[in-house]
Amino acid sequence: MSGFAGRLYRGEANLPIVRRRNTWFVIAAVVVVLAIASVAIRGFNLGIDFRGGNEFQVPASVGTLLEAEDALDAELAELDTAEPLEVVSGQEVGGTTYLFRTAELTSEQTEAFKQGLAERLGIEQSAISDSRVSGAWGSQVTQRALLGLLVFMVLVTIYLVLRFEYRMAIAAVAGLVLDLLLTAGIYSASGFEVTPSTIIGFLTILGFALYDVVVVFDKIQENTRGVTGGSSQTYGEAANLAVNQTLMRSINTSIVALLPVGGLLFIGAGLLGAGTLKDLGLVLFVGMGAAFFVSIFVSSPLVTVLKEQEPKYKLHTQRVQAKRSSLAERDKAPKRSRTSAGATTTADAEPADDEPAADAALAGTAPKASARPAGKRQSGGGRGGRPGGGGRKRPSGAKRR
Repeated sequence: MSGFAGRLYRGEANLPIVRRRNTWFVIAAVVVVLAIASVAIRGFNLGIDFRGGNEFQVPASVGTLLEAEDALDAELAELDTAEPLEVVSGQEVGGTTYLFRTAELTSEQTEAFKQGLAERLGIEQSAISDSRVSGAWGSQVTQRALLGLLVFMVLVTIYLVLRFEYRMAIAAVAGLVLDLLLTAGIYSASGFEVTPSTIIGFLTILGFALYDVVVVFDKIQENTRGVTGGSSQTYGEAANLAVNQTLMRSINTSIVALLPVGGLLFIGAGLLGAGTLKDLGLVLFVGMGAAFFVSIFVSSPLVTVLKEQEPKYKLHTQRVQAKRSSLAERDKAPKRSRTSAGATTTADAEPADDEPAADAALAGTAPKASARPAGKRQSGGGRGGRPGGGGRKRPSGAKRR
């Protein structure tokens, strides 16, 4: 496998995830602000399990969902109540039943409402089923869910401190809180009804997000072990390599987890009309997707920022940068070579324009360092003879030819 996909699969893509941490932090901050604004302005569409109310099931044979809802609104308007009532929510369940939720009614009001609705829809009163939920039960569920969330966070923090160390625990818990905020904001903006299934979904995504964070942090700890012993990598670079090496695993895990949840949300709730599943499907789908983003682009860069504040890693980073600067300056320095006469010249220097051409010509005639100086032969020496004799003597009186 070649190309970017192959390098990504092998962990060799070298994506600058940690180096561009400021970009991810800004994106996360914007999303958090939007999520908090949605919760503050729109709030949550609490179901009858949390605010109390009545639930009525009507056969789908009475007509369309809109026609049945109009009939319920008309019948609620005729009830003798202090404030006008209307249908809070309506949905089709299984293609055979319509489920409507209203504000809380008394027993007398419920009986009168069912009787009038049966006459208006032309069905038997026994075909309409109803149930009543008190708001006190929803309050208890909320308190226990918050208590369970608090206990979960404490246990997770203790585990992460023992498994890694407290800086990694801080980054991981911050990522879990961010995951919850993102999911809550999108759930609020969608207007989906909050049910007990929603609370279960919130607690479920915490476990998935924790798993993803632990996998990435384990690789970061492995890559950064003993990083201060060398001078080739900083802590941030080793952590970025770990993120790249676990990126494909996180993508595969997220896709495998999101496929069945997406089927639950889009097929089960959307196509098959299982409306009771859409609240659980939405919170799981959004939470798992957000967990992938948070673990890779927020928690991992955040732990790098926290760890680089330690004196030993800060000093190590300065040492690595100083070494690289020294190597860069040495590479930029002009290379020098020696001429045959022993003088140093700059390799990439050019001769001046006003340098005489004769000097350049004479430079090639310079004698070698081992050459014998030019001069007269010593007297008495013959060809190839040694000074002081040893050569063949000319006879006296012989003429020189």
